[in-house]
Amino acid sequence: MNTNAKKWIRFRIYMVLICFLLFFTALAVRAFQLQVLKGEYLRTLAEKEYTGIIRLAQDRGVIYDRHKEILAISSYAYSIFADPTQITDPYSVACKLSAILKLNNRKLLNNLKKKRSFVWVKRQVTDGEAEEVRRLRIKGIHFLRENRRYYPDVYLACHLLGFAGVDAQGLEGLELSYDKYLKTKTGYSTAMRDALGRRIYSKIDFGGSRQGYDLILTIDKRIQHITEMGLKKVSQNTQAKGAMAIVMNPKTGEILAMANYPPFNPNTFLRYPPSVRRNRIITDTFEPGSTFKVFLIAGALEEGTVKPNHMFFCENGNYRIKGTSAIIKDVHQHGWLSASDIIKFSSNIGAVKIGQTLNSSCLFRYIKAFGFGEKTGIDLPGEVRGFINPPIKWSKVDKHYIAFGYGIATTAIQLLSAFSAIANDGVLMRPFVVKEIINKDGKTIKRFAPHVVRRVVSSKTAREVTSILEKVVEKDGTGRMAFLEGYRVAGKTGTARKAKSGGKGYSKDKYVASFMGFAPVEDPQIAVLVVVDEPKGVEYGGVVAAPVFKEITQKTMVCLNIPPQRVLMAQGKPGVLRQWISIIDGNGNKDDS
Repeated sequence: MNTNAKKWIRFRIYMVLICFLLFFTALAVRAFQLQVLKGEYLRTLAEKEYTGIIRLAQDRGVIYDRHKEILAISSYAYSIFADPTQITDPYSVACKLSAILKLNNRKLLNNLKKKRSFVWVKRQVTDGEAEEVRRLRIKGIHFLRENRRYYPDVYLACHLLGFAGVDAQGLEGLELSYDKYLKTKTGYSTAMRDALGRRIYSKIDFGGSRQGYDLILTIDKRIQHITEMGLKKVSQNTQAKGAMAIVMNPKTGEILAMANYPPFNPNTFLRYPPSVRRNRIITDTFEPGSTFKVFLIAGALEEGTVKPNHMFFCENGNYRIKGTSAIIKDVHQHGWLSASDIIKFSSNIGAVKIGQTLNSSCLFRYIKAFGFGEKTGIDLPGEVRGFINPPIKWSKVDKHYIAFGYGIATTAIQLLSAFSAIANDGVLMRPFVVKEIINKDGKTIKRFAPHVVRRVVSSKTAREVTSILEKVVEKDGTGRMAFLEGYRVAGKTGTARKAKSGGKGYSKDKYVASFMGFAPVEDPQIAVLVVVDEPKGVEYGGVVAAPVFKEITQKTMVCLNIPPQRVLMAQGKPGVLRQWISIIDGNGNKDDS
């Protein structure tokens, strides 16, 4: 073989070696890129292809009433999900499942056609639905045991408790405002699948303890039930649009009961419109009408411009405000009345004349001091401020109308909080509904103490107003139907026309009837507000709301073991004591009447 041939063969061998070297070098560089530089990114992509992650709804803490009676607790329900990659006939599957689970067939079919390994079919189905679907034995349909919020008393305290969604997330009420305490760290279920989509490995990670903290409320389950039954009765009897009531300890601000009518079932909250689920006690405002006269007389007495026995001429029921065309009328014609009797008989003209003893800025100062126009700070979501214009925006007649409760918008919780300041010796308290937060071992995590907002009027003024309000429930007072035998009660009626939609004028046949009171006068333990919206047939607070106040107060006294004076004077006579206890049912339990 000549020299040139040998050189050519050697050259070809070198070229082949160089090509191999370059190929393996490129391979190594590419492998370095994929394994090291882009390794994390590619691993994530692969996990998305072959791993399904399902967020698990976990146990929420229990909600108790003040006596550790359960109001809300976690239970379990099955949720159904599908793996579309395993379903060969999505149309048939969609038809079968939509019939059982009452789902939209077309929407379900679209989900089952998706090129994904996980889609929800329906969350938290009933046991019956789950069993029917299981019997079908459909490939690609799976079940997941999930946490479900359960309210054992159904309607009881529904607006206060609120509700949690399918992911155990608080959505309304206490479930929302205390969500960070009730919920725990979210858990996940991870499922690995092979190239054919078959599950080969599953892992559940709960991320720590599944149990959230528990809440102990100020609410008394018995008093809550009594309150709700009272609202149901008056709403049905008067065909009212709705009703509200609150029972509060005026000395501490603790809410013993809070109810709206109509109620809703938080276990199936999606079946109700937002207007029914709303806690109107803190979200809706209304003009208080004559109940506002309590704060007018308190301010006038505190300023010394009026004394209880000061006399005012009430114009025989018809009074034109000087310099205006506005005419104030009373339901009954009155001549001369004392300041005390103006409140007792609820004279609008008398209230206007008491208001004339105070200048606008002074009246406004007391309105704000009692808490109107600002949030009470109650530990519930969605509270509104109410509304009151500053004096600089008042017209010539605004001050006069405000004197008897028009031109000011308040929430029910604002109104009762302000009224409770009179019962609490002139001191305004912040209302609250949660007493304590505890862990699963019963250890206190956080305790809530009564909070003083401010002193509004002196003890002397508060006692004078209380004495005036006692006369309201006397036999000839507007609140006589709230008279409670054996107990000293102080209270005030309210009847207000509702403003027309658009705010132009007032309706001739739509009213808000209310009554608020506290008892026993010598040592107030409860303050109660009852508001009835648009009662039919009769509109006066003293006729519509006062009897409900009486019923709630009478039964609440039994629950709180506060006997009437005749029982205290009976000195152990068992017959009298039995008669008192039988006010509810003989054991202090619920009365469904």
